[in-house]
Amino acid sequence: MSSQVMTFSVNRLTRTLTVSPQASLLGVLRNDLELNSPKYGCGLGECGACTVLVDGVAARACVIPAAGVAGREITTLEGLGSLDALHPVQQAFIEEQAAQCGYCLSGMIMMTVALLARKPEPTDDEIRRELSGNLCRCGTHLEILKAVRRAAQLMQPVPAQAGKA
Repeated sequence: MSSQVMTFSVNRLTRTLTVSPQASLLGVLRNDLELNSPKYGCGLGECGACTVLVDGVAARACVIPAAGVAGREITTLEGLGSLDALHPVQQAFIEEQAAQCGYCLSGMIMMTVALLARKPEPTDDEIRRELSGNLCRCGTHLEILKAVRRAAQLMQPVPAQAGKA
């Protein structure tokens, strides 16, 4: 099969690329677009290192054909925030020191963003269940749990103060 021209919306930018029909989304993100946050872990969609958002939903980029997401909104860690304006989930993971080697971190953050978009105040059991498919081999599970709780707090709307005119 010959390569095809496809248009992708990645981190709010439209990119047109010539892509092999067999290419995975992960391959396109890392190799063609030079976005290094989604990692190749297992290649089977089981470890979560490659997690990105597709139309706001967490997805495993290693098992998704790139052609299947052409034209949809894809967000990687690079598209969440910047050094000057971190996304609240990024800020919380830094504040809670929720990484050692950092290999799983991008996937954990992206899964957390998706979770908090659906459920702004998750319980510890809901957090554990949601992140159960994202593997951390370093053992920072307690710090990650704290980071998700902290992110949920940071993302809560600031209540209006009574008496202000």
